[in-house]
Order: sequence, then structure tokens, then C-alpha cells
Amino acid sequence: MPNLFDCNITENIRLTNSVYSIAVDCESIAAESAPGQFLHIKCGDRVLLRRPISICNVSGGVLRIVFEVKGEGTKWLSLQQTGDVLSILGPLGNGFTFLKGNVIVVGGGIGSPPMLYAAERAKENAAVTAILGFRSADDVILKDNFESVCDEFHLMTDDGSAGERGSVILPLENLLKNGEYDAVLSCGPHKMQEAVAKLAAEFNVPCQVSLEERMGCGVGACLVCVCATMPDGTMKMSRVCADGPVYDAREVFF
Repeated sequence: MPNLFDCNITENIRLTNSVYSIAVDCESIAAESAPGQFLHIKCGDRVLLRRPISICNVSGGVLRIVFEVKGEGTKWLSLQQTGDVLSILGPLGNGFTFLKGNVIVVGGGIGSPPMLYAAERAKENAAVTAILGFRSADDVILKDNFESVCDEFHLMTDDGSAGERGSVILPLENLLKNGEYDAVLSCGPHKMQEAVAKLAAEFNVPCQVSLEERMGCGVGACLVCVCATMPDGTMKMSRVCADGPVYDAREVFF
């Protein structure tokens, strides 16, 4: 059951022109958190709704979030400093399921941060390969972190200014075609995840996707974040914040 905590900021680092990394000290949330879950953060007195931000990773009692400034709420959050206090509801949502075996984690853009936590957890029982995709070299984040955790790492950019040119689907297809993998875990834009899910199904590899949707309450009451799923063969409207954000890719209508 999620609870509300006042958490002290221990670090705020600007990673790119619009992406920030903030660490907060909260042993209670850290102890209950799982890869794929998110935090619901109050972003100042002028913004009514909290902002949902995925957990990037956990170290001891410290949680790290990495987010992109997109509006007034995240702009306020980016300006907070070490020692400031954030009101955080969490952890929220359902995370990834981990089984023994070789795992591929796929991240697209700002969908990459939660995949670091997933890679760290998967690494406890398996070999982990990471594929990250960004628009250009200026948008690349967490490269060193993934390289230090994963057994194999592939960086893709749309313009080829860093890593290889192209989408994450190119190395993913080669890996699934030539290797033996037990799971694909993914987070990023819908079109990317649709392609990832389709490719995993083609090679009969189980795939889990973490969906990114606009959220209001974060606990399943407001129904802002509903999406179409088919968990038992019948279409239903699923609340991403409460029923997800992680789903078996076979259940999702992209």
C-alpha cells in the first residue's frame, strides 16, 4: 500500500538541456520499490496534480528519478536543490516480473531511466543486454550507468551522432535472431514498444512493456490513464497507474 512521505533531496544533476536526475532519501519507499514502479510527486503549490515519474534506481535508502522538463510541474521540480523536501506518494503501480535467464532491456528516450533499475535487478540472476535509443548525441543519458551494469550494450541514435544510426529494432532483431533470450523488457514511445512487442512475439520471446500515459490521481480513481488491454481474451479498459504500468505485451492494444 503506497504511503505519503516528505523526502529530502540529496542530489540534483542536469544531464542534458532538459533532463534532470534527482536523488531523494526515503528508506521506507526504497525498501518497498520494484523496477517498473513510479513515484507521484507534488510539484509546488501552483500545480494541482502530482507528477508521475518512474524510479530510475535505488541504492540503500536513496531513490533516483530521471525526468524531462515538459511543463510547469517538472520545471518547478528541476529547480529544487539539495536539502529541499519533496512530498512523494509511492511506490505506485506494478513493476516487471523477473525470471532466471538472459534478458534484453530496451529503452527509448526518457523511457530509458526505469530500464536501468530493471537491468540492475535482472543482473542478479541473468546476463543482461541493453539497447537504448535517442534522437541524437545531445539526448543520450545514463550511458555509463548501463555500460557498468550490462554484459552487452547497444546505443542507437536517429542521426548517427552517437552509437549506431537507426532504431532500437535493428540490434534487437539481430540479437533475437542469433542468440537465446528468455525475456524482453521495454519502456519508451508507443510506436517503439509496438515494434518491440511484435518482434519479440515473432521470435516467441516473452515481452513486458511499461506504458507511459498521462495520469491524474496515480491510484486508479480518476481513470485519466486508461488504455485497452485483453488480459483474459476479453477487451477491457485498464488503469495504467494501478493495473500497470507494466504489462505482458501480448495483452496490450497499441
